[in-house]
Amino acid sequence: MVSSIASLRPGPSMPALFGIPVDFLLFGATLLGVALFHHHTLRVALIGLATITAYKVLVTGLPTGAGVSGLLSHLGHEWVILANLFGLLVGFALLSRHFEESQIPEVLPRFLPDDWKGGLALLFIVWFLSSFLDNIAAALIGGTIARHVFRGRVHIGYLAAIVASSNAGGAWSVVGDTTTTMMWIAGVSPAAVLHAIIASAVAVVVCGIPASRQQHRYSPIQKDEGPHRPVDWGRVGIVAIILVSAICVNVYVNSSLGALGEAFPWLGAAVWVALLATAPIRRPDWSQIKPAARGSIFLLSLVLCASMMPVEKLPLASWQSSLGLGFVSAVFDNIPLTGLAIKQGGYDWGILAYAVGFGGSMLWFGSSAGVALASQYPEARSAAQWLRHGWHVPLAYVAGFFVMLAMLGWHPTPKRAPAAQAAPQSLTTPLIRPPASLPGLLLIADLNPGERAAAIAASAT
Repeated sequence: MVSSIASLRPGPSMPALFGIPVDFLLFGATLLGVALFHHHTLRVALIGLATITAYKVLVTGLPTGAGVSGLLSHLGHEWVILANLFGLLVGFALLSRHFEESQIPEVLPRFLPDDWKGGLALLFIVWFLSSFLDNIAAALIGGTIARHVFRGRVHIGYLAAIVASSNAGGAWSVVGDTTTTMMWIAGVSPAAVLHAIIASAVAVVVCGIPASRQQHRYSPIQKDEGPHRPVDWGRVGIVAIILVSAICVNVYVNSSLGALGEAFPWLGAAVWVALLATAPIRRPDWSQIKPAARGSIFLLSLVLCASMMPVEKLPLASWQSSLGLGFVSAVFDNIPLTGLAIKQGGYDWGILAYAVGFGGSMLWFGSSAGVALASQYPEARSAAQWLRHGWHVPLAYVAGFFVMLAMLGWHPTPKRAPAAQAAPQSLTTPLIRPPASLPGLLLIADLNPGERAAAIAASAT
């Protein structure tokens, strides 16, 4: 899942049950409802959002203030993120339809191996694409190809592997996933996450082999030797234009625009400008907007719920806590987790990138790629079936993690010392403020009084 979250430090007066803030209990109940009532996921998400919103407005308030004014201010902070996410999910749904109608998926089976290794090859294609494309786009392209090569009969275990491959591909590239882009913006070198490719590749193999065998038994690759319609290179060109536009805007916004990147949903707008500009060449299938919008609203509801959760800090950086963050990412947003990790420092960034990037694959609603693919395949919305048939995804996560750890060890980047020589007023400014033009980027709130005092003491010495 992707979202942003402002850091709210719970005080002693915050209502809690058995030591757990009621906010988290309500959010947990929402996620449980999504898992149990998979035929009514949108309704459950909207009810959860309404309940949490009412609780925050009437009882605890939001980081931006109390009551309705606090809510409106919070939405004012979040609207760019939400607009970006909506634009990407719906826009990439239209892109995947362009790709499907290009006839490339019909031609591809000729070049894939006949047995289960053909399915494995497809997963590695998704993995590679996701290293420089948005993981939503990579998952949708993978799902579209799978629908054709397997003639519409795609096993849930294989769908889980497609999501896992798309998330794994972005874990070792600073332009492949929102979390790694956040690290890049915060000053982490692209080389510092590159070694995550080891865990990423191992994970794709570990989950890809059993998933491909599942798929081969369920429905093998169908190679129709009959005549095929020629490839529509116009639609192929449109797909390329949209993807290149998204990549270029992604890099430019985060490297050049600075604060202006927070003011407008540049990435989502870039996708839609490319879609509309190319519409005279090939008309998009506008009928895809309605189902894509429903999936988007579902995810945005969870995003808003997560954005209102009180989050203080993470456990101390270690390989053990990094491993745990991967499992947490399956049920909670990896974006605030990554933002807090950046703030705390002391992590091996490659290990962290793999953990938070791949971890969301363990449940279909744990990542935006999973939600997007579930819009194509509604049968994937059963959390029980996802866990039952996608058992190889958590196994792959653990295997990739420990292979990388055994080969390279834990090499954290020392936490940067507070800006001791900075002017006193700098102590009240945000530590990290990544551009909000990317879907789901994090906004870290100002230092709390304890941190402020510690920084002042450090500067005095």
